[in-house]
Amino acid sequence: MDINTGSANLAAEIRLLVGRLARRLRQQAAAGLTPSQLSALASVGDLEPVQLGYLARVEAVAPPTLTRAVARLEGQFLVRRRPDPSDGRVVLVETTAAGRRALRDLRQARVAFLAERLDTLTDDDRLTVARAVAVLGQLLSGPA
Repeated sequence: MDINTGSANLAAEIRLLVGRLARRLRQQAAAGLTPSQLSALASVGDLEPVQLGYLARVEAVAPPTLTRAVARLEGQFLVRRRPDPSDGRVVLVETTAAGRRALRDLRQARVAFLAERLDTLTDDDRLTVARAVAVLGQLLSGPA
């Protein structure tokens, strides 16, 4: 890529590469879950215990869609629902031990996939990737 081709072209290349990378990572050890179920499970793991309504907002899906995804995860014993102790009308969702294991295994598989690919690079290329990661991180820390 020629640095003089412009920010729009570079942005398009980054978008395409990140999309492809995300797709490849989603294919790693998906444990039979759909991408939306994996996303919901990861969000529950990060936010637990979490109210269903808040989880729907975080996942940017309609509450009925999220309720169905949680029901499927619950059917696979990856999450459980329980009443909110401060308001019995509200349901909280949290991961089970099996859900935490599934998330850990998935994350390890994805890291192993990337590490295997990185191991094929030269030291100089890995250093370039490390620098690029730092710079890409700066893109995310700027104003939205």
